[in-house]
Amino acid sequence: MSNRNSQSNKAAARERMRAERERQTKKDKLRRQVLVGGAIVAVLAIATGVGVAVSSMGGNDTADTWKDASSKKLVKPANATGKDGTEIVIGKADAKKTLEIYEDMRCPACAAFEQSAGEQVSKDVKDGKYKASFTMASFIDNMAQGTGSKNALSALGAALNVDPQAFLDYKAALYSAKYHPEETDDKFADDAFLLKVADQVPALKDNAGFEKAVKDGTYDKWALEMSKKFDKSGVQGTPTFKMDGNKLVVEGTQNTPMQADQFKAAIEKALAAK
Repeated sequence: MSNRNSQSNKAAARERMRAERERQTKKDKLRRQVLVGGAIVAVLAIATGVGVAVSSMGGNDTADTWKDASSKKLVKPANATGKDGTEIVIGKADAKKTLEIYEDMRCPACAAFEQSAGEQVSKDVKDGKYKASFTMASFIDNMAQGTGSKNALSALGAALNVDPQAFLDYKAALYSAKYHPEETDDKFADDAFLLKVADQVPALKDNAGFEKAVKDGTYDKWALEMSKKFDKSGVQGTPTFKMDGNKLVVEGTQNTPMQADQFKAAIEKALAAK
């Protein structure tokens, strides 16, 4: 190999390494903003609006569409209550306590929790240990740029309109290891991808009403109202869990219980509290 080729190859290798370091630095910077102690911390530039510059993935998922969504007529999903339909409470009516769950659909820590302890929450709710109340955010759209949090939330509204179990099953599918993207990948902005994931839920597969609601953005305005509710909640990160107004934490720390055993210990303590 000639000196010239050797030098050229070395220069090319250095350039590839530089580009990779730059890419990784950006990714690590975003992850540091997003993941703190196992929970996403909202460095809340979310306070005022949800209009974001961004996704070019097509369909009804552009930033302009979401800007227009704020002036749409509000359509509340069935099985939601409250003034703007932003109260989602699932469980047996006689359950004495309610677990408040705060999540963002693009949140990698929320996905990690669902994959570790989501089945435990579903079982507890089904067994009547407590009801589950969901407040959903979209701040990662602002931090990472995109519309996927809002778009997935709108699709969840369409699932909730089918029935509460469809909402829970669809949320679990979206958070699954197979389908949940990295927070820098705005896959949820694509309606076709959301519908592909929905095929994993029997109540949503080949459900023409659900599919139309997703494609038409029927619950886009509702997703914005839900995001506003999160913004006003005072919660600083996702996932966050509260019961009786108290945040669930790992014993002896202020960390969110992310693993199934940690969550089980924290929830049993909360249920036993007077």
